[in-house]
Amino acid sequence: MFHEYRDEISALKAKNAHFEKIFEEHNELDKKVTNAENGLNPLSDIELDKLKKQKLKLKDEVYAMIMEYRKNSH
Repeated sequence: MFHEYRDEISALKAKNAHFEKIFEEHNELDKKVTNAENGLNPLSDIELDKLKKQKLKLKDEVYAMIMEYRKNSH
């Protein structure tokens, strides 16, 4: 996720515990979604949809924090 912001992500993870927490939570949700979609951990459509929405919410929050960091560091 956001490979083009690798430097910003590393800096934020080192400086901001909340960022690190939501970044890792997003990655965990991504694994759960991928496993469900590949049949490794079957979920109902409702459960899968809920996970995807949570993942997207976290992704939006991570992106906003990256953009704020970039704005303030330049």
